[in-house]
Amino acid sequence: MPPSEQAPVLVVISSDARQSHRANEGMRIGLGIIAGENEVTFVLTGHGVHLLDGDTDDLVDGDDIAKFRANLKALDIPFHVDRDAIPDDPDWNADGHPVVPLSRDELAALVTRGRRFIVF
Repeated sequence: MPPSEQAPVLVVISSDARQSHRANEGMRIGLGIIAGENEVTFVLTGHGVHLLDGDTDDLVDGDDIAKFRANLKALDIPFHVDRDAIPDDPDWNADGHPVVPLSRDELAALVTRGRRFIVF
């Protein structure tokens, strides 16, 4: 059965923000979709988890990433994160952004409930 029009748009980010603009673009586009009053679920997998690194100076587009993260946090929109990809770094997610750690099986189930997908 196809997902309903009430289902969220999933923005899946696996690009490494330390090496590519793609991760930042994923967040920016996701925020634009939210502004259109659509439900959006952000999913970070693989190196995409570095979007939540504490030191944004090490990230491509770090200033923009910090701004977009602050906007998402103000809207109380969590990142759904692959539990196995979370770095063992005390500085990771230093801003305390809402995070929902999920197993790979839980991520797969989440993806099946999306109505549209944007993958970076």
